Amino acid sequence: MEGWPGYWEGLPPMHYATHCVSPCLAMVKGEADYVSCLGSGRIAEQLLAKYGSPFSFETAHCKIRNQDLAFEVTRYLFNAARQYIESFDVYGEKMSFEWQSVEGDDPVLHTGGEKVERVKVPDYAHLLPEPIRPFTTKGVYDADEHKHLSFVQGSGHGGSHPHLANEFIMSIIEGRPSFPDVHQSVNWTMVGICAHESAMRGGEIIPIPDFRS
Repeated sequence: MEGWPGYWEGLPPMHYATHCVSPCLAMVKGEADYVSCLGSGRIAEQLLAKYGSPFSFETAHCKIRNQDLAFEVTRYLFNAARQYIESFDVYGEKMSFEWQSVEGDDPVLHTGGEKVERVKVPDYAHLLPEPIRPFTTKGVYDADEHKHLSFVQGSGHGGSHPHLANEFIMSIIEGRPSFPDVHQSVNWTMVGICAHESAMRGGEIIPIPDFRS
C-alpha cells in the first residue's frame, strides 16, 4: 500500500503505483499479464476533475505472466486515516515477510507458520562501489528545512536509489540491458495505468500489452 496526497498532483492514485508494483515483479523477475481493480470511497467533489478519479482508494489484483503467482496493490489519495507509508508483504510456503505498518517499527518475519519475529533489514551498501556506499544510509537534503520521509529513510526509498543508479550506469558501461530493462519498465508502469482503467470500468479485467511481441 502506498499514498501521499499532493506528491503527484493531478494523477489518479494508480497512475503512480510503481513503488508497490516493482518490488512484487522484481523479486520474481516477472511481468504483469492482466489486472482487475476496484475503487472505494469518494474524494471531495472539487477534486474529481483534478485527479481524474472519484475514489479514495483503488485496489488491484494482478496476474504475473507465465507464473503461478499474483499480487495485490492498494493506493490511496484522500479520506484515509492512515500514516503515509510505502510497503509490501511477501507470503511463501516456508517463510513470509510483512512490512511494518507504523514508521519506526521493524518488519515481521514468519517462519514455518509458528515462529514470528521482528527483524532489522540489513544495509547492502557493500554491494556498491565504495564512493557511493555512504549514500544508502543518509539523506541528500537538509533534514530540518527540507525534511521528507523518503530521504530520511536513506537517500530515497530505503536506500535503493544508489543501487538503481549504479545498476543503470553499469549496464551502459558493460553494454548489457539494465534491470529493469525497457520492456520490464514499460510493463511495470502499465500495471497502474491499466488498473485505474479497470477501476473506472467497475473492476473489468484489463489485459496488459506485451510489448515484447
